[in-house]
Amino acid sequence: MKNIENGQLNRKEQRAQLDLIRGLNEHKLKKDVYQPQIEGMIESFELAFRMQAEVPEALDLQDESQSTLDLYGIGEGTDAFARQCLLARRMAEAGVRFIEISSPIGWDHHSLINENLAKNCGQTDRPVAALLTDLKQRDMLDDTLVVWAGEFGRTPYMQGINGRDHNHKGFSLWMAGGGVKGGMNYGATDEIGHKAVENPMHIHDWHATILHLLGIDHTRLTYNYGGRNFRLTETSGKVAKAILA
Repeated sequence: MKNIENGQLNRKEQRAQLDLIRGLNEHKLKKDVYQPQIEGMIESFELAFRMQAEVPEALDLQDESQSTLDLYGIGEGTDAFARQCLLARRMAEAGVRFIEISSPIGWDHHSLINENLAKNCGQTDRPVAALLTDLKQRDMLDDTLVVWAGEFGRTPYMQGINGRDHNHKGFSLWMAGGGVKGGMNYGATDEIGHKAVENPMHIHDWHATILHLLGIDHTRLTYNYGGRNFRLTETSGKVAKAILA
């Protein structure tokens, strides 16, 4: 809340300050006729003010029922991640288009994977299951794409003291809602989990699929730089149509 509330000006004074700045920016904009940087500044100031007005209410969990708090595991050993998951649902309800949450404990298991992986899963499984359940109960899951992923896959062989190293050849993640077909696996690694051998999906393929689920054709999302068109999926990327609902 410290980064949301203005400790020097009240809401009325802050609105007056922004109106003054907006007026000065619009005066310069009329003078210069075309100035996208000024237009961007006007929009960013207004967006920041609206966020200051709306975010405190979205972050206030007092109106949540005890059954909902219990569903997520708030007030228990899962509290830290549970609060993030519940806040993600509240932000989605408030119209936030992109929400990123992360586990408060590390997943970089270069050692002691038996102990640490079990601990991490124990603190995250219940809250994220509650998030999916909550979204579905509120008829929001069909319109909300949930992506669960880490930074890398992991090697099937040991590193250090019972750990695993990074592995970019075999990488698992899951997605739910938002137009994804449920209850299925897409692709597989070899018998020891080292390398993808069935329906291998490059990171650009995955990005192309996510963009498609968001209603964006990745081949048209380009910008010109240095005489060449660039896009998020470089010059490749194929939508994995088999996972689409």
